[in-house]
Amino acid sequence: MRYDRSMRYAQRGGYTPAEQERRERVRLQAAEWFEAGESTRAIAARLRVHERSVTRWRKARREGGTSALLSKGPVLVEKLSAGQWARLDAELKRGPLAWGYVEDQCWTLGRVKTLIGRLFHIGYTIEGVGKLLHRHGWSVQVPARRALERDEQAVALWKAEVWSAAKPPRRTWVPTSASKTRPGRD
Repeated sequence: MRYDRSMRYAQRGGYTPAEQERRERVRLQAAEWFEAGESTRAIAARLRVHERSVTRWRKARREGGTSALLSKGPVLVEKLSAGQWARLDAELKRGPLAWGYVEDQCWTLGRVKTLIGRLFHIGYTIEGVGKLLHRHGWSVQVPARRALERDEQAVALWKAEVWSAAKPPRRTWVPTSASKTRPGRD
């Protein structure tokens, strides 16, 4: 059984309260199916989770009842409140140039860490900033670096005339031989 694309959720730097509630509902659904006599494999397939998770939930329910499947709450409380996050999100969307980073147009974790410190006087580690951003839907982005002076028409002309002349012709459909003693068919 493959789980790389069929998993319901993956660890994304921590869970928001809504995600924790959703995961709790999944565990409680599994508990109902435990009572109905469903197999571990069937429950895992229906919930799109790993069989080991279902086995762990079954053991926890057997030892502590259904209450053992309830969420224990957040592992840690976020340092930023919802209002602070909304403000940080808005500032990130304004871009690095608005905060004086003129050398390139990308937010690094170090820059976001500095921004959080300037705005809210709250300290985060670089790793913590990465987890915070990931938890709130931000992902690593590699910018398409293009010069401000770039002339798209000149680039298109160069691709059409210079590059097409310099580029080697495409290979034919006829297969070649990897043998050193037998030449390929042309």
